[in-house]
Amino acid sequence: MTAPKSVDPAGFLREQLESASPDLLRAMVKTFAEALMSAEADAVCGAGYGERSEQRVNSRNGYRQREWDTRAGTVELAIPKLRQGSYFPDWLLTYRRRAERALVSVVATSYLLGVSTRRVEKLVEQLGVAQLSKSQVSEMAEHLDAQVEAFRSRPLDAGPYTFVWMDALTVKVREAGRTVNVHALIAVGVNGDGGREVLGLDIASQEDGAGWLGFLRGLTARGLAGVKLVISDAHRGLVDAIGAALPGAAWQRCRTHYLRNLLGKVPKSAQPWVATMVRTIFDQPDAASARAQFGRVVEAIEAKFPDAATHLDDAQEDLLAFAAFPHEIWRQIWSNNPQERLNKEIRRRTDVVGIFPNRASIIRLVGAVLAEQTDEWTEQRRYMGIEILAKARLTLIDTQDDTPATATAIAA
Repeated sequence: MTAPKSVDPAGFLREQLESASPDLLRAMVKTFAEALMSAEADAVCGAGYGERSEQRVNSRNGYRQREWDTRAGTVELAIPKLRQGSYFPDWLLTYRRRAERALVSVVATSYLLGVSTRRVEKLVEQLGVAQLSKSQVSEMAEHLDAQVEAFRSRPLDAGPYTFVWMDALTVKVREAGRTVNVHALIAVGVNGDGGREVLGLDIASQEDGAGWLGFLRGLTARGLAGVKLVISDAHRGLVDAIGAALPGAAWQRCRTHYLRNLLGKVPKSAQPWVATMVRTIFDQPDAASARAQFGRVVEAIEAKFPDAATHLDDAQEDLLAFAAFPHEIWRQIWSNNPQERLNKEIRRRTDVVGIFPNRASIIRLVGAVLAEQTDEWTEQRRYMGIEILAKARLTLIDTQDDTPATATAIAA
């Protein structure tokens, strides 16, 4: 059997959207269905809603509610009423299965790839709705974008957010007639109830200090507080931004990111051995044991790969910040890193698109994935216990200048 030479992007995206959060899909289907009914009612009236026009032959008169059963659940539709005669969207409610499939296709393509007037007009023709104006398509896009924007700008009032992960994903986008790389800045935290929560999303042209600082200040303005430990890669701009925006928070270098850098300094055949050795550092029962094991690992690696050993030794303080916190937290952080799993899910969705048409479409897709993941985390059990978090918040922090603080000991 040979692999197919091509795939149907719209079909694949439709399948992905159908498997997403039912609440998210149901809300988007409702938004599009009601926008299309409103556009058709305007066409019947001869003028837009509230518009004064000599071509008007009828006017709107409120709405009537109608339930519509879809694979995403029951959708409560608001069907426009007319002052003269009646309006019924037979294209939507008469042939339900056909209409539902077509409408989900419209939502998938528009939501994930960016709303285009020409694209949406062609898609909705299969529903029997024609002559959509640019303003009507823009209104649909605004409704959809509003759902993601509400998530991105919500108050962060479930703190304190004791632990925070930060990372940036590179995404390709078309700008000014060429393809460029931009960076999706993402933050995930553990809230006061011990649950995981996506804290924010932003798009930056460069992964520099200015971009990260603006992102972090936006998070603190929305309520991010009580941060004890930030886990990220060692990007200088990000580390400096953490020190400036989150004074008093310790910084931990991400083990996954660091291992990738370290393994690049040894032959491929030795990489499994080196990775196993480094991981033993994070399996120790207390801070003293972790530091002792760190020294033993450096000595073992130095005998074969001195450059790699020097690289590891230089990163000691960056990698051992976690050791000041209770051992139960070490296990949880290293065995179940929410940021890495989230990155894989985002990549799974964005790789399908490849090159995005604009930045808004990146926020639309990635924001939808993040909102969906946060909903799933809310329904799952706590990521960390309340008692463990209470111990973590008693950790003493040694603050110096404007650099990320160093965790030192547990207050007893």
